[in-house]
Order: sequence, then structure tokens, then C-alpha cells
Amino acid sequence: MAKVKRKIIKIDEEKCNGCGECIPSCPEQAIQIVDTSEGKKARLVKEFYCDGLGACLGSCPTGALTIEERETDAYDEEATISRIKEVAPEMLETHLKHLAEHSQELPEHHSHKMPKGMTSCPSAQMLHWEEKSGVEPSGLLHMAKVPIPSELRQWPIQLHLVSPSAPYFQNQDLLIVADCVPFAYANFHQDFLKGKAIVIGCPKLDDAESYIEKITEILKVANPKNIKIVHMEVPCCFGLVHIVQEALTQVKKKIPLEEVTIGIKGEIKNK
Repeated sequence: MAKVKRKIIKIDEEKCNGCGECIPSCPEQAIQIVDTSEGKKARLVKEFYCDGLGACLGSCPTGALTIEERETDAYDEEATISRIKEVAPEMLETHLKHLAEHSQELPEHHSHKMPKGMTSCPSAQMLHWEEKSGVEPSGLLHMAKVPIPSELRQWPIQLHLVSPSAPYFQNQDLLIVADCVPFAYANFHQDFLKGKAIVIGCPKLDDAESYIEKITEILKVANPKNIKIVHMEVPCCFGLVHIVQEALTQVKKKIPLEEVTIGIKGEIKNK
């Protein structure tokens, strides 16, 4: 891994008493408590997990944490996201908000560095807009090369990024979609998305437990009118149904649930 000169947390082991107060204050989960010959001490798990923004500084009762600038491994956002999902998936939203709040302080090469004038990370910024009025999409529009309007009315849509308290979820029809579906089913916007709040995810590649927790919170807070799950016919994709059913069990609510399976060639297999 390439070395760069950047800001990173410095831990003074003489001052550290191993209390662990810094760990929940680190959105990146870059700090761990280890046993040493001098007792328990805080250490960085890996230097590339620490973004150097200092969210943990105010949490240390002994003042053992400071920021220094030195040659070290470059911060690795992809590896950090993987670690958060593994050890503390509930911290992922906090991590993304933390990056958004400090976007102007990030190094130029960082994936979340905002252009000058922007103050929040688009991936974490909550947006909601009204339905556009206009002519309904049709075959004639397509033949005339008139752009077909999008039916998306919110941002973000990825399950890890959405906030359960987002206004676009409140008392709405909730669409939960495996993220391959819109690529396979050509008329996805008109047949499924129109008029609905949406979340997307992959039950195979992402952490199922964190999905259950997030959907459970959405069901508790937003009280959707109904739920429609749309997934592919491949076996791993049926995990999305289990995730939603488990969330419904945890909230103990009777919410109408519909399941739609899409074939890999784009056809509706069953409803």
C-alpha cells in the first residue's frame, strides 16, 4: 500500500487507561483495545482505517488522543466500509454522515471529497421531490425519441444509506428491490416504482443482519401502507424475502406483503 503524508490519530499510551470510550466515538471503527504489558491500551486496528478527521478526540477522558501529520498508509474507504459492515453495521450511516459533514477537510484524492461549494455527500444527502406532470410514457413516445421520465422521487435508495425517518417513507407504499431487478426488467419504473418509496439491496453480497435492522426501523418509524418485494429468480435473491419477513416478525405488525419474482431474461415469473 502506498504511503502518503496525511493526518492520522496519535494515541499516547502513557495517558491511555484502556477505558474504550474512544471506540463508539470512531465512525470508522478504527480503534481497538488490546492487552499490553502495561495493561489495556487503545491501538489503531490498521492505519488505513483512520480517516484522520478526529471524531474520537472529544471522547477520551485522559486526553490521550491527538491528531498528527506524518507518512502512513493512505486511508482506504472500501476497506473501512467492509470493516464497519463486519464489526458494527449500525455505524455505517454515522460514518457516511461524518464524511459528509467533514467533506471539505478530506484529501483531494478521497472518494467523498466534495467540490468547492458543496457541503454534503450526495450519497448520504436526503432528497425528496414531487412527481413531475407530463405525458404518460408510451410506445409512441419511444418511437419519437422523447425521453421517458423517471419515476424516482427520493435519494438515497440503497438500504444502508437511507434514513428510517425520511419523510418519503411515511405512510407510503414501500418497494424493496434486489438491485439487479431494474437491469433485467425493462419497464421497472412504470410497472413497479411509480408512486412508491424504494430501497434496494443485495441479500448475497451485503450483511443480512444489518438489512433486517434497517428494515425493522423503517417499519417501526414510517408505518408503510404495504410492502412489495421484487427480486430475481436466482436462489440467493430469495434471501430478501426472508429479511423482510424477519423484520415484520420483530415489529409485530400486520402489513400487506406482496412478492414478485423476475426471471434472468426479464420476464415476470410469478406474483
